[in-house]
Amino acid sequence: MIIGMLIMPLFIQVVTTVNDRDAAHRIAGIVLEKRLAACVQIFPCRSMYRWQGEIEAADEFFCVMKSRIDLMQTLEQTVKKIHPYDVPEILATRIIHGSEDYLEWLNRELLPYREESSE
Repeated sequence: MIIGMLIMPLFIQVVTTVNDRDAAHRIAGIVLEKRLAACVQIFPCRSMYRWQGEIEAADEFFCVMKSRIDLMQTLEQTVKKIHPYDVPEILATRIIHGSEDYLEWLNRELLPYREESSE
């Protein structure tokens, strides 16, 4: 990604769902403190899914974390350690465009860029 005259690293949005607001806040606080995410948005949602051969439904909290691809492996490991589910949803999507000011802010708030990307 090119911002101004600088080539910027690839940014991602990482999502997970949890069963209660406290778990969502705990995940958000830890990944923000460790600078693995610069922003975490938390939304209530209703999920329907197949689990152990049955169709289930649950009220959950959807967490959207803004990060960078080189931090994904550490971000995933961190979320897994504190996640309340046996099989947590942890999905990453590349950000293909963003405003220059926002992406510069995002990059400043994360750990410094590491060349050994997990792409």
